Amino acid sequence: MKYFCSLLLFLISLAPAKAQNALSDELSFPYLEKLVEIAKKNYPKLKLYQSRVDAGTYNAKKLKLSYFEILSFSYLYSPDRLASTINPNFLNGYQFGFFVNIGSLLQKPALIKQAKSELAAVEHDRDTYMLNLEADVKQRYIAYAQYKVLLRIKADALHDVEALAEELKFKYEKGETTLEEYSKALVVISDRQQAKVSAEADVLISKSALEELLGQKLEDIK
Repeated sequence: MKYFCSLLLFLISLAPAKAQNALSDELSFPYLEKLVEIAKKNYPKLKLYQSRVDAGTYNAKKLKLSYFEILSFSYLYSPDRLASTINPNFLNGYQFGFFVNIGSLLQKPALIKQAKSELAAVEHDRDTYMLNLEADVKQRYIAYAQYKVLLRIKADALHDVEALAEELKFKYEKGETTLEEYSKALVVISDRQQAKVSAEADVLISKSALEELLGQKLEDIK
């Protein structure tokens, strides 16, 4: 038992040096920035916010151009003979006139100001969501990188314990160790295998969560 524990502690102490698994080594910030840009381009909800901004921009321009609707034009044609018969002072020929809707003229600045305020509001909503999306992409990417590192560490630990179990099996068959020590190694292997499976699941789940924001598979992003 003393031999088993000593060898196990020795192998565990060597694991970090062997694996050299640091989170900083897994992260790539240029790649992360690329993922952020892809998410901004593909994520449907951000497109929804942009559509609202486009609609608000169109509405503000439409209201500015609607100033021309305030003005109306009309004309009256009076033949020379009819004008001289009915009213000698009535002007002959064509008469033109422009009319201004005072009520609309007074309302228009307020409507334009309201449209601009609504446009600014949807722009703020879009920009806020864009910042939230960027933060979410970064968090999910870091979590994905973390789980990949943990998976490698647990895979290395499992490999070390398996190597120890093989050595104990050989010694047990030669009568140099007890069944108890060999059985303990098998239990440790089982625990490490379960930890590795859990780590694999974490990697797949975090990868899927990240790809949800990107709108495409990570394998397709170089």
